[in-house]
Amino acid sequence: MTITIEQPQLDAVAAERKVPGGGDPAELVLDGGFVVPDANAFGNTFRDYDAESERKKTVEEFYRVNHIRQTHEFVSRMRAEYGRLDKTEMGIWDCIELLNEFIDDSDPDLDMPQIEHLLQTAEAIRKDYPDQDWLHLTGLIHDLGKVLLHPSFGELPQWAVVGDTFPVGCAYDECNVHFKYFKENPDYHNPKFNTKFGAYSEGCGLDNVLMSWGHDDYMYLVAKENKTTLPSAGLFIIRYHSFYPLHKHGAYTHLMNDEDKENLKWLHVFNKYDLYSKSNVRIDVEKVKPYYMSLIDKYFPAKLRW
Repeated sequence: MTITIEQPQLDAVAAERKVPGGGDPAELVLDGGFVVPDANAFGNTFRDYDAESERKKTVEEFYRVNHIRQTHEFVSRMRAEYGRLDKTEMGIWDCIELLNEFIDDSDPDLDMPQIEHLLQTAEAIRKDYPDQDWLHLTGLIHDLGKVLLHPSFGELPQWAVVGDTFPVGCAYDECNVHFKYFKENPDYHNPKFNTKFGAYSEGCGLDNVLMSWGHDDYMYLVAKENKTTLPSAGLFIIRYHSFYPLHKHGAYTHLMNDEDKENLKWLHVFNKYDLYSKSNVRIDVEKVKPYYMSLIDKYFPAKLRW
C-alpha cells in the first residue's frame, strides 16, 4: 500500500509569533494554531538541563551512565536480540496501557505517566493537521518502545531505553547533551570509531547508521517488521524523534541521504508537538480512544510481535 503525503510548508509551520488578539504575551503560537508555552511543567525553559529543578540530578546521572555504556558493541548486541521480536504478542493499545506506570528519567520537562504525553502529542497534531491521520497515529505511538522498561521485555535500565539518541561508530558531536561523559566511553578512544565518519561514509543514509539503543529504534523495528502501512516519514519520525543533535542542532547531516532530508521536514514539524505539548493538561482518554483505535486498525495488524 502506498500513501501519498503532502510535504509540509515548513516556513509557515515553523514560524513562531506572539499570540494575536490580546493573548498571553508569555506564550508563542505556531502558525498552525498550536499554542507553545514558554515554560515546562516545572516552570523552566524546555530542555534546560542546567535548570535547578527537582529532576536535574536524576537527568544528569542518567546521561552520565548512558554516554559511558552506549557503545557500538552494545548497540549491535541489543539490535540482534530485540530484533527477533520474540518477547510477546499484543496490540498497540495494550502496549499504550503498559506504559502508564513509567516515568522517563531523562526528561527534564515532565514527570507524568507516558500515556499523558502520547495523547497530548497526538491531539495537538490532530488539531493542526486534521487530514494527516498517519501523523496523529505517529504522535500516539512514537514512544511505545519504552515498554523495554517492563519486566516482560527484560526490564532494561533507563539508560538503555530513553534519552537523546546519537550515532555510535563515529565521533560524538559536542552538541550532544552532557558531552563530557562520552570521554569515558571506550569507543571515544577507538580509532575505528572516533573520526568524523568512523565506520560510515559520506551520504551513506541514516538507515545504515547504528544509533544508540533505545525505544526509538526498537519501536521502528516493531512497526517495520509487523508490516505497518505508515508512510516512510512516519517510520522516520518514530526512529529519530530523540535524535536532537540532528533535528535541533543540525549535526551528523554528512551521513544523510536524499530520502533522509525529505523525511526530516516532517520530523521538524512533529518535534514541536512532541516537545511543547509536555504539560499538566489532562486528556480524556475514553473520549479520544475510539478515534485512535480506528487509526490503529487502519495502519497496523490487530496483534503485533514485540
